[in-house]
Amino acid sequence: MNPTRFRRPLAALVLGGTAILGAFSSAHAVSNPPIQVAQGVEYMCGGAAKGEAEFMEMVAPRWAATIELGVSDGKGAQLAGFPAKASIQIRQKYTGQTIMNVETQAPYMLARLNPGAYDVNVTLGGLTLTQSLVVIAGAPARASFLWPSNFDMASVTPALPQTQALAQTSAAR
Repeated sequence: MNPTRFRRPLAALVLGGTAILGAFSSAHAVSNPPIQVAQGVEYMCGGAAKGEAEFMEMVAPRWAATIELGVSDGKGAQLAGFPAKASIQIRQKYTGQTIMNVETQAPYMLARLNPGAYDVNVTLGGLTLTQSLVVIAGAPARASFLWPSNFDMASVTPALPQTQALAQTSAAR
């Protein structure tokens, strides 16, 4: 049997398969948000972009706790993204001991909390929302925080450089 007879078709198959695989993987590539550590607890924040939000939803069941942040649009739905920094404090429910304190501007935070009962306080612009969260081994827990549509987001959203320049120009007139 002549081995050179199979080399060309095999090479074409390998190169063609590599091109198809490369095109498929680059079209669906989403960079993972970095895993961080606060007070010894691993966590990941993200979801501002649509692909990243889909990724966070996909991996959420592998994390002990999911904390979702949003602003209501006033019609019962949630606005996309999360426009301002929020402070998240997680405390043990019965001792009050602070487990972690973090700041995020992302609509999702995933945390590897130990099984137990927690109070989660999320503060945005002086308004703190609190929910209880019970983490059971092997069962992901979720807490969703939704600020009302009449909440003054302008006071907590960082101003864009153009907006600041316009405000200064109109104030000078």
